[in-house]
Amino acid sequence: MRVDPNYVSNLADSLNNTETLEQNLSSQLSSGVSVTSIGDDPVAASQNVSLLNQIQQDDTFTSNATAVQGQLQVADSALGSVVTELTSAVSLATSANNGSLSSDEVKSISTQMSGILTEVQTLANTSYQGQYIFAGGQSSTIPFTTTSNVTTYNGDENVNYMEMPNGEKIQLNVPGDQVFTASGASVFGALNSLVEDYSTGTVNVTQATTDLATLNSSLNYVSRQRVTIDNSINQVTASADATSNLQTQLTTVQTNLLQADVATISTKLSTAESQFTALESVIVSLESSSNSLFNRM
Repeated sequence: MRVDPNYVSNLADSLNNTETLEQNLSSQLSSGVSVTSIGDDPVAASQNVSLLNQIQQDDTFTSNATAVQGQLQVADSALGSVVTELTSAVSLATSANNGSLSSDEVKSISTQMSGILTEVQTLANTSYQGQYIFAGGQSSTIPFTTTSNVTTYNGDENVNYMEMPNGEKIQLNVPGDQVFTASGASVFGALNSLVEDYSTGTVNVTQATTDLATLNSSLNYVSRQRVTIDNSINQVTASADATSNLQTQLTTVQTNLLQADVATISTKLSTAESQFTALESVIVSLESSSNSLFNRM
């Protein structure tokens, strides 16, 4: 029996291709992944790259959002403590101004007011991860220093923003001068003045009343600045949650894209195995009837 060498060669190629297919299908079944290279499925592989890029971007945002949330929460806590200190200062000043206290008691209030001033300055100089949160853009510079009853702001007026995945920008800080030394509502101006007002034990009621009014204004003003921080916390949290949910959905899509369809692959593997066996039988039969033509090729 004469056998066309090209026919034999084609059979051998088909056998090799079928064996490779079997190996690929078996690998997919064992790994549970249907796409391991671009050649397996170029379209799916391309989609997978796009999904990976989006997932990585979302992961970066959620990580940054976590850090930003920490900073905002520290700022909110600091301002909350400032409100508490200023509320105490208002109460002390009100008592000192009513004319019922002795000179020593008024001096004691001056001392307590000085302690509040020190505590508020400490809070205004709060840092997070080594960065001063009320220094504007000068986050490595201590924002406030006091010399001779005058508190100076050493930061700047820069406001930092974080861009959300939807393009929205969220305010991340309130510069210290805006919070603590605003015109007509200066926290440090009022506290320094009140410390001096009561230091001699004799109250200049007109001046002390004016300074107390400024202190009340500064208390209300700090509370409003705190609202800005609270709103930013809520916005960042909502955006981070939405991004995290989207990331979960994208991961599911990616998993489904790459996940092996066990039933389909098993069927294909069974077909490939049958084809391989059939090709082997044909080749063995040809070898036997063609005087081992394969061995001579």
